[in-house]
Amino acid sequence: MFGFGILSGLVFLPLVGVAFILALRGDDEATVNNARWAALIVTLIDFLLMLYAYSKFDTTSAAFQFVEQKSWFGSGLVYKMGVDGISMPFVMLTAFLMPICIAASWKSIQVRVKEYMIAFLVLETLMLGVFCALDLVLFYLFFEGGLIPMFLIIGVWGGKRRIYASFKFFLYTLLGSLLMLIAIMAMYSFAGTTDITVLLKTHFPAAMQRWLWLGFFASLAVKMPMWPVHTWLPDAHVEAPTAGSVILAGILLKMGGYGFLRFSLPMFPDACTYFAPLVFALSVVAIIYTSLVALVQEDMKKLIAYSSVAHMGFVTMGLFSLTQQGVQGAIFLMVSHGFVSGALFLCVGVIYDRMHTREIAAYGGLVERMPFYAVVFMVFTMANIGLPGTSGFVGEFLTMIGTFHFNSIVVLFAAIGTILSAAYALYLYRRIIFGVLEKPALKAILDLSPREIAIFTPLVFLTIYYGIHPAPILDGTAVSVAGILHGYHSAFAAVTTAALP
Repeated sequence: MFGFGILSGLVFLPLVGVAFILALRGDDEATVNNARWAALIVTLIDFLLMLYAYSKFDTTSAAFQFVEQKSWFGSGLVYKMGVDGISMPFVMLTAFLMPICIAASWKSIQVRVKEYMIAFLVLETLMLGVFCALDLVLFYLFFEGGLIPMFLIIGVWGGKRRIYASFKFFLYTLLGSLLMLIAIMAMYSFAGTTDITVLLKTHFPAAMQRWLWLGFFASLAVKMPMWPVHTWLPDAHVEAPTAGSVILAGILLKMGGYGFLRFSLPMFPDACTYFAPLVFALSVVAIIYTSLVALVQEDMKKLIAYSSVAHMGFVTMGLFSLTQQGVQGAIFLMVSHGFVSGALFLCVGVIYDRMHTREIAAYGGLVERMPFYAVVFMVFTMANIGLPGTSGFVGEFLTMIGTFHFNSIVVLFAAIGTILSAAYALYLYRRIIFGVLEKPALKAILDLSPREIAIFTPLVFLTIYYGIHPAPILDGTAVSVAGILHGYHSAFAAVTTAALP
């Protein structure tokens, strides 16, 4: 890969597409189509490169693989990349969703198409960099850099209140990340390095851990987002274009969970134990409160956005259960939610492109005109509920099993959220798909086109496949999760023993 490793090729290949699109001159139809095809081809090549990397990935090892390291212009900082069983699923998810987003934007984006494709390709580079970085400074640059293209995607190609939504998204996430930056500086001051592999073996004092944990929590909780710092998400989803909502729900939200896995759990074990009750309380409130809010929504995108906050409540609950089932369930749920929630936003985009409204009341009886759409929407609605046989069930079930060993009361309240999720999801489906087709505007609506069927087919397949056969994800993450939990319990036992005298 031109002197770099396979991860650098994977991360920076989309920038080759950016350079090609920048070289295109003019805004005629042929040039615009060339930009679309360039973005699609580059993202597909990146996906194939990811599959090649995964074929060489050893799922039985907890060590970082494909590691590459170069110094930054003679400074103490390093460019270091690598993946393990924790980060590999998110790399795969990112590479998988990007071609789908480009294909979904083929007809819906007609203004500034070249700039739109460039924004998505740059965003792919930055998102992949987050999951591959093995240096804290490098991670922070990728983590913060992703705000810029998403800010532009919402602000330029969004809805009527796009400026408000984009600034709200930017300011919320930036403020939290500044506190994480302070925590990173404190870690460098204490350990003398920003190398993540070294920091994972560094024991920070218990009092210092709590402050560092809070610094990271300020950023990661907003990114997830957790209640009560979730209010930017519904606005961002409603105003973002369809593909922007897919990436926002499918990838960007997962960066918060990944940060907890990569930093909070292994580096601050004492603080995780200390703050676990707080996380459980916030998770339960998120699951129940946002599910109730989703029940009264009249905008389809807002309903799905609040549903995402509720599902992320299950993720944080599973992560801080600090059990094998809970943590693995949280990872599985994040991956599953990536393509289920992304598919739900695509479903909304399909009928929005035809009718130009997201109001639930504007629809009804679509099964008469769109039978294929009704089937596809049903699959993802069932997965969002957590129906056995779909990928949504596996993640929720494991997080609840893992948390039950830690605190059964928390699981009892979380179970209420599963009931509420069935209520708002089925209520949405009934009002849109069933009933009498009486609105004149709907009587000429067309079913899924071949392009849309091609977009939904892999998403439907994965939703059902991982629901029936979850082993590929669970086996791939088992060893790395066991390593994190072993380090956590060893560090916690050492501190407890030292405190006994």
